[in-house]
Amino acid sequence: MKALSSAPGATQSPYQLSLPREVLLSRTQLSFHRHVFTCQARFTGSGVAGGHITTISSTLLASEKEEAKAVLSLFLRKQGLRNAAASRITNKSDHFIDHLISRLHAVHKSRYLVGRELTTLEIRDALVPYLEALVEEYGDLFVDSVENFPDPPSKERTSQPPFESPPAELPSNNSSLSSKKLKAIARVSEGGSNGQLPAHIPYLLDLGMSLKQIKDMTRKFPAFAYYSLEGKVKPVVELFLELGVPKSDIPSILHKRPQLCGISLSENLKPTMKYLEKLGVDKNQWAKVIYRFPALLTYSRHKVQVSVDYLYESGLSSESIGKVLTRCPHIISYSVDDKLRPTAEYFRSMGVDVGVLLHRSPQTFGLSIEANLKPVTEFFLERGYTMVDVGTMVSRYGALYTFSLTENLIPKWDFFLTMDYPRSELVKFPQFFGYSLEERIKPRYRQVKECRVKLLLNQVLSVSDSEFERILKKKVEKLAHDNIDLDLTYSDGAEIAIAVEELHL
Repeated sequence: MKALSSAPGATQSPYQLSLPREVLLSRTQLSFHRHVFTCQARFTGSGVAGGHITTISSTLLASEKEEAKAVLSLFLRKQGLRNAAASRITNKSDHFIDHLISRLHAVHKSRYLVGRELTTLEIRDALVPYLEALVEEYGDLFVDSVENFPDPPSKERTSQPPFESPPAELPSNNSSLSSKKLKAIARVSEGGSNGQLPAHIPYLLDLGMSLKQIKDMTRKFPAFAYYSLEGKVKPVVELFLELGVPKSDIPSILHKRPQLCGISLSENLKPTMKYLEKLGVDKNQWAKVIYRFPALLTYSRHKVQVSVDYLYESGLSSESIGKVLTRCPHIISYSVDDKLRPTAEYFRSMGVDVGVLLHRSPQTFGLSIEANLKPVTEFFLERGYTMVDVGTMVSRYGALYTFSLTENLIPKWDFFLTMDYPRSELVKFPQFFGYSLEERIKPRYRQVKECRVKLLLNQVLSVSDSEFERILKKKVEKLAHDNIDLDLTYSDGAEIAIAVEELHL
């Protein structure tokens, strides 16, 4: 990982909204010789050493520890660890988590002095730059140092790269992890020591959220069990309701992204929304955007801007980018280097205008090249189409690659072979694969066959029921008229032949 730098041109971390000056790590806090972290502020249950902070409640400390663990686990995965390895290391490193909390309290001492809770983003923005600096300083010893904090790792252990997957014989689960999750789940389902549920749980149940959903949220994000109703949960819910989100959608939104409740409205959530509106997100469509992808509001501006810059680079206008972000906010979650660029190059190799495809079907860029795109391409190539044909098809219908081979493309292809159309018709109208086989394609084609008329494939499928009936009726009438004229021609010709024969006699 590159060293952190405040020099012009330095790359900003994708984990953070900005790099607070006070969290830049002083090199004097680390020792290469001893390979051990030094900690100026010792963690205590009553605040930050050396400060005048009032007693911090055990509930708040538990919540902060869970969020710090979430930050560390995500950070380890970003370094290349698998989920199981990241979880194992995080949950066996309680001393290091305590150290992160003490650092958090030292960085945000002024916030605690006024009794203000930190938001999820504030916690992340304080800890991630610190972790990045430790990786830069310790390199391959970073994971060992986390696991053995505050004791230095033994040199023998460095022979195995720390970012490899754990040996198969090591258990992937952790009893401490299970215990803490069970405790959090018990808190939201059975109540605390007094037998009462936290205030935000009955509130969410009244909104229509099921106890199962609440337990699922807590299992995935234990810090949610310790959120306050008035300080965290209720303000977010009320904001969403003001934006037009139906009350019935709130449970689904929070279930997808419980971290939303940990974000400050005034300092993070609303400014993020204003920023996205400047990028083109339709402010009248927030209800739909939030329901489609609630995680959008938890991304840093840096992450959003990187994705938007790539959309500009691909040829999209400001207006088009706004529409894409509104219709498919998921695109912000796609890695530019790992997902968007490789996918764009794949389609360019087929002669596809990537800018047009991004505008029409941005969700296509979230698909795996190996698992989704290549199998579909091979499917059409094996059936006699050229790469140019396939490129034309996806240019005309970008969603083509989002369909399942076994459940969509193959059954519809098999039925297409029974229809009286040349294969080139699918190049002209690849939208064929977007219609229901049983409810649209088969019934309408059956009517066409019964009427003994010919219609283009798009005339059969792309029009409304009333328009389809009108086109079909017009074709039948024309066919009947043509047949009458043909019968008259045959009749007139026979009479003339008879007259000629009689004259010869």
